[in-house]
Amino acid sequence: MTRPVLEARGLVKRYGKVTALDHCDFDLMPGEILAVIGDNGAGKSTLIKALSGAIQPDEGEIKLEGSPVRFTSPNDARAEGIETVYQTLAMSPALSIADNMFMGRELRMPGVMGQVFRRLDRRKMEEFSRQKLADLGLMTIQNINQPVETLSGGQRQGVAVARAAAFGSRVVILDEPTAALGVKESRRVLDLIQEVRSRGIPIILISHNMPHVFEVADRVHVHRLGKRLCVIDPKEHSMSDAVAYMTGAAVPDAVAEPA
Repeated sequence: MTRPVLEARGLVKRYGKVTALDHCDFDLMPGEILAVIGDNGAGKSTLIKALSGAIQPDEGEIKLEGSPVRFTSPNDARAEGIETVYQTLAMSPALSIADNMFMGRELRMPGVMGQVFRRLDRRKMEEFSRQKLADLGLMTIQNINQPVETLSGGQRQGVAVARAAAFGSRVVILDEPTAALGVKESRRVLDLIQEVRSRGIPIILISHNMPHVFEVADRVHVHRLGKRLCVIDPKEHSMSDAVAYMTGAAVPDAVAEPA
C-alpha cells in the first residue's frame, strides 16, 4: 500500500469556544494534486496552517513520509521542503520582488565577501527570480527590483506562487492561488501546478473555483464543519455533487472514500 507523503490524524484546534478543527484527518499521496474544498468557515485554512507550521494544533499528529513531525513555525516546514502560498501571500510589501523570493534563504557571494563580509549575491538572486517569473508568464513585471507594494494584486499572487514552486521540494501548498488573477494569469498558474506535479512533487490546492479544481485535481478532499467529510474522485463525481457535499445538501454515498 502506498504511504502518504503528508498525513494528519485527529487534528484539533480551538479558538476559545470555537472549534476550527474537530479531529480532522488528512492524506496527501505521492505525486498527486489534492484539492481541498469546503464552505466558508469550514476550517480549510486552519488545516493548511497546521500542516505548514503557521499554527500548532491542540491535539493530533502530523507525519511527513511516515515520520512524526511537529512544526513550531513555517520555517520548520520550509526546512523540510514544504512551501505554502497563503491567502494573505505572506510577503513584505516594502522589499523588492527578488528579496521576497529569497526571504529567509538569501544567497551570499562566494569566498571572503560572502563568508566574512556577508555580502549578498544580488545578481544571482535577481537572475533566478526573473527566470521563475518568466516560467509563470509574468513578463508584465519589468523591474525585478521594484517593491512588491507597487505590483497589482494579480502580480503579487504570481510572485508568491513562483516562490513556492521554485523552492518546494516535497510538498507545495497553494491556498486560493488564482483568487486575484485574471483569466490569462490563472491559466499560467494551472499550467505551473501541473508542471510542478510532473516533477513528482505533490500539491495541495485549496480553491473555491470548481472548474479549476475539477480540471487539475486527482482527488478532492471535502472539508465540512472542521473535519474531512470524504474524499472523492473528480472523474466519478460532478461539480454539483462536490458542492452538495460541502454545503450539507447531500450526504456522500458509498462510492466516496470514508473519512
